[in-house]
Amino acid sequence: MRVSPSFCPCACCRNKGMRTRLGCLSHKSDSCSDFTAILPDKPNRALNYLRMYKFTATELQESRRLSTEEATRWADSFDVLLSHKYGVAAFRAFLKTEFSEENLEFWLACEEFKKTRSTAKLVSKAHRIFEEFVDVQAPREVNIDFQTREATRKNMQEPSLTCFDQAQGKVHSLMEKDSYPRFLRSKMYLDLLSQSQRRLS
Repeated sequence: MRVSPSFCPCACCRNKGMRTRLGCLSHKSDSCSDFTAILPDKPNRALNYLRMYKFTATELQESRRLSTEEATRWADSFDVLLSHKYGVAAFRAFLKTEFSEENLEFWLACEEFKKTRSTAKLVSKAHRIFEEFVDVQAPREVNIDFQTREATRKNMQEPSLTCFDQAQGKVHSLMEKDSYPRFLRSKMYLDLLSQSQRRLS
């Protein structure tokens, strides 16, 4: 059987080509209409968006119910954005395009940590969060200063519900002053507003 030089049927080459195409997609950010890809009822495009940003089916469904008023309110303040479930999901998708989603994940982990009622679970959760986000060369190390990192390390000796407050506050301030304004200016957010307005017209 003669094989064309431009085509190789083996699984290895096919997978390599697919990884290349997905790699190109993953590096697109404001240059692509991220939310317009999921808001219309086009399953293939929605599936591609799921793969790129790991959105859940529930979050995709919520995006179709999102009102213009809700999306517009995200610009009122950073805390308003964080109080809205889909606002958090949209902001996470944006941060992934900037490779800085660890900041939001840490903030959310701290919020969940504060709900802990079991003393035994509190200690294990505290150390898990510290090792995941705060420690030097942690897998998803957040951008905080040396003093804050060391103060948090000291808090690990006797973990409490407030042991991450200083670090969480620093990360919140960083996102509010840096990433949040860029999110509001991004094509991703503007497309989302545009799509929600079209559904009303």
